[in-house]
Amino acid sequence: MEFDAVLLPARRARMVEQGLWLDRTINQDLDACVQACPDKLALTAVRVETGAVTRFTYREMATMADRIAVGLARLGVRKNDIVACQLPNWWQFTLTYLACSRIGAVINPLMHIFREHELNFMLRHGEAKVLIAPRVFRGFDFEKMVTALQPGLPDLRHVVIVDGAGANSFDALLSGPAWEKEADAAHILQSHRPGPDEVTQLMYTSGTTGEPKGVMHSPNTVMSNIVPYAQRLQLDAEDVLLMASPMAHQTGFMYGLMMPVMLKASVVLQDVWEPKKAVELIRAERCTFTMASTPFLTDLTRTVAESSTPVPTLRTFLCAGAPIPGPLVEQARSVLGSKIVSAWGMTENGAVTLIKIDDDDQRAFTTDGLPLPGVELKVVDVDGTPAPAGEAGKLYVRACSNFGGYLRRPQWNATDAEGWFDTGDLARMDAQGYIRITGRSKDVIIRGGENIPVVEIESLLYRHPAVAMAAIVAYPDERLGERACAVAVLKPGQTLDMAGMVDYFKSLKVAMQYIPERLEILDAMPATPSGKIQKFKLREQLRERLREQLNLKP
Repeated sequence: MEFDAVLLPARRARMVEQGLWLDRTINQDLDACVQACPDKLALTAVRVETGAVTRFTYREMATMADRIAVGLARLGVRKNDIVACQLPNWWQFTLTYLACSRIGAVINPLMHIFREHELNFMLRHGEAKVLIAPRVFRGFDFEKMVTALQPGLPDLRHVVIVDGAGANSFDALLSGPAWEKEADAAHILQSHRPGPDEVTQLMYTSGTTGEPKGVMHSPNTVMSNIVPYAQRLQLDAEDVLLMASPMAHQTGFMYGLMMPVMLKASVVLQDVWEPKKAVELIRAERCTFTMASTPFLTDLTRTVAESSTPVPTLRTFLCAGAPIPGPLVEQARSVLGSKIVSAWGMTENGAVTLIKIDDDDQRAFTTDGLPLPGVELKVVDVDGTPAPAGEAGKLYVRACSNFGGYLRRPQWNATDAEGWFDTGDLARMDAQGYIRITGRSKDVIIRGGENIPVVEIESLLYRHPAVAMAAIVAYPDERLGERACAVAVLKPGQTLDMAGMVDYFKSLKVAMQYIPERLEILDAMPATPSGKIQKFKLREQLRERLREQLNLKP
């Protein structure tokens, strides 16, 4: 595979001069762990459905990474070849990435919710040579699906099945034979290791809108983010991380897969989100940190409260992906005893902003944090002029962790000659540099020439005692151009109608122009695996309902 990571060379000299790019790879960090703490517990992988638990020390993890690396080489994987990995949070995911790094292969994490449509595009676009998938997960037959896909993908030479029983099983091809003891193993493991500026990760955007884009990252881009991230959160080798967010998403990959190795810390992987199991693991494994989206925090807080089972070791919960309602922060602080940290980031650059550990709790629900070291932000109005403090505008990021570009789509890189990346988000920045995401540029609702503050209205609706999840989306109107529709998922046993919603907003003294003029109640929100609501799907559903209603009119 030829990679067109055109955004990396132009900023290398400046990043190295400023000490932001470390010129290291995960190989050096894993080797350092083996030298410093070979017998320390590195990884605990828990399968919720079966109860299986697998543990690795750092010595065992390095040996298995070498074994799988040589096994991949036996399958014909060479430097810069793509190894696609469609696995949940299983130990095989972590070890496959570490193995790829040993031989210069590029890992392409794929969410386990993807099916034929998404996989056909991503595997073809990325020219994956090997695909690793489960035999069955959560009742779905992955082996049947990926085996049927293979004949239509000329670059895909091997399908490897975790828990498989045949010759194509992960155990038979990669983790079973002692490949690391073969005569040529040392040469394979040392001769093709990637450099710090080479592409080592290809991750497709999670698809809140449009065609997925292949985001290319190097060791320098991702590691330059993880280091200041861990420092701001005061994480170190003594921490035990719980990761239930999918490692096929940047959240899980960077902070649940890479960060523990870089810190010489321990990580506990949970493959299916089940809050009771999470409480059990936090208590049993003495977990100190976790990171997930708002629904995870809601579930964990409710479970601890209802079970009266405390989680005293959980020092920090970093919550990202959606604004955190103020009442949830207050309840979580009281029930969990954890510091709730708000953050914002993207697949293209990892976490960009997060509050500080010693910030007032109010920062967690009124802001999305302060830029990390190595990150510059600017908020500009429609003509590119910097917006005054407190006023919303388009958000641009220039960071050491910015990606190398979109694979084969350089025209979409959205990065100017000075290195500023157009995030597609709208935000405001206060006088202290804290930002608040106010919406996506495509999510703006302009009602009769008046911009509706979408995120603020959503946050207020989220506070309604009957509402579990909320979103505000536009629908077309002949006279005003657009109107706002509130979409809500209600808490069990609760009700909410249009009149009740309007009365609620009026009680909060919300401007009439900002109050949604339609209410839709759903059983569940369409969302990405990371918990981000897919507003484009909500808009599509709303348009379909409106068409149906028009057809019913005489």
